[in-house]
Amino acid sequence: MRHPARRIAVLGCLLALVAACSPAADGSARSKPSPHPSAQPTTSPTVSSPATTAPQAPAGGPEAAAAAALAGLEPRAKVAQLFIAGVPLDHLSAGTALAGSGIGGVFLAGRSRMAATDLGTTVAGWQSATPGPRLWVATDQEGGNVQTLRGPGFALLPTAQAQGALPHADLAALADHLGGALRTAGVNLDLAPVADVVPAGTEQANPPIGVFARQYGSTPDAVVAAAGTVVDGLAAHGVTSTLKHFPGLGRVQQNTDTTAHVVDGTTTAADAQVAAFGQLAAAPARPFVMVSSATYTRIDTATQAVFSPVVLTDLLRGQLKYAGPIMTDDVGNAKAVQAVPAGERAVRFLAAGGTLVLTVDPSLVPGMIDAVLARSAADPAFAAQVDGAVRTALLAKARAGLLAG
Repeated sequence: MRHPARRIAVLGCLLALVAACSPAADGSARSKPSPHPSAQPTTSPTVSSPATTAPQAPAGGPEAAAAAALAGLEPRAKVAQLFIAGVPLDHLSAGTALAGSGIGGVFLAGRSRMAATDLGTTVAGWQSATPGPRLWVATDQEGGNVQTLRGPGFALLPTAQAQGALPHADLAALADHLGGALRTAGVNLDLAPVADVVPAGTEQANPPIGVFARQYGSTPDAVVAAAGTVVDGLAAHGVTSTLKHFPGLGRVQQNTDTTAHVVDGTTTAADAQVAAFGQLAAAPARPFVMVSSATYTRIDTATQAVFSPVVLTDLLRGQLKYAGPIMTDDVGNAKAVQAVPAGERAVRFLAAGGTLVLTVDPSLVPGMIDAVLARSAADPAFAAQVDGAVRTALLAKARAGLLAG
């Protein structure tokens, strides 16, 4: 959702925050390069007051650590763990107050030439400011036009298409360097690799992926081989990867960042592209899965994938047996979701079976949390779904070492 020509407006002061937040090229929205700029917010989120100290990981493994963390959070703080919100790289001071709010994570938006070691020092300060579970610190580090971090310590990455053409050993070395650089910078969640399959010869008709050569190949087998190598390289350095954009954006002819009604009328639940996501998601590295905001009429005609229980619960959880965190694409600024009130975006996603809500616009987070809490109070079944999502989110943090004090 980002394009090299985009600029992110500076966030307003976050110091008033109370205890209670595509690929952005030069600061665009979130996950796909987009030709149109969008203004960033100037207001700050008010999250919630989490536990005053980060819970210590007890004996018993990640499940026990996640259960202990869950028990130590107040209701609003629990829901706050389900949100990842944008911090512009040209205004990193905003991240400290955001970290202190108890939110689940931050997304580094824009472009930066800061050295990896310097960014790592800044992020370490954010992590020490968190009152509960440590933060997911996410960014878009794919390659080509979609490379957020470009300062000393970061290699200039070729496009995913070029990466996919490399010999395996060369791609493995590139992925290993990528994982090490991100770890140095304090980034523990890369919103990559793209697992979308763009059929050969259709690249220029596919604005979000093919036009920018973000695909690793034109067949599911090629994508699984190359993207799997990237997942492994990141995991070797403790960086969690994110497969995007399920069930696939390789066949659409519009960009969900800039178009309200993006439709894929070809992909089915039995499609080889869908199976490729399932194969990659089953990796021992436990990658996250990011869901698309397009509508897939041969899977669910009723609603967009991001709000669809057919896509999230029946297909991804059921058919593909994926149990990890499911994340939205940007639901803050993306044109595809603007017809839905902001709070309802979070509610509908969680009700469909999702886990983590990503918004480049952090000012939307308080209202989104309010909406989730209000629906939980009125609907016990939804409240149980939310608790399940929090458990899934905290279990992933436990496995990533983000729950120990």
